Amino acid sequence: MKLIPFLGFSGQAHEAMAFYAKALGGQVTSEMKYRDMPPSDGSPGCNEMPADTLDHVAHSQLEIGSAILMAADGPGAGEGGSTTINVDVDSIEEAERVFAALADGGQVQMPIAETFWAHRWGMLTDRYGKPWMVNCMKQP
Repeated sequence: MKLIPFLGFSGQAHEAMAFYAKALGGQVTSEMKYRDMPPSDGSPGCNEMPADTLDHVAHSQLEIGSAILMAADGPGAGEGGSTTINVDVDSIEEAERVFAALADGGQVQMPIAETFWAHRWGMLTDRYGKPWMVNCMKQP
């Protein structure tokens, strides 16, 4: 079993996934817009969607090593809600780099710093309203 975070956006999925790819050092490996979705099971596909949403992202996938992050644009995808994405990294330098990259244009709730459980830990909300934690754990 594998758990894969899926983020919802309101028209910013393409931009956000490119931002995350750069910040996290990954690559967007697939992206499909609503206008490109084929009809299925006799339904007309997305042809009946409002014209201004046809170029929104129906599915996007970002890969960072063996980790996967998925996203799409869709109705009701505004706030980050009660879900936070946690990024565990192996070095202090990587923690500081990832935190700074994700915080660019966002809001820092807890600056990245040493804690009793981590060499570095911090919390932020990125420029797209998604909450993140960055961890470089101390080994027991």
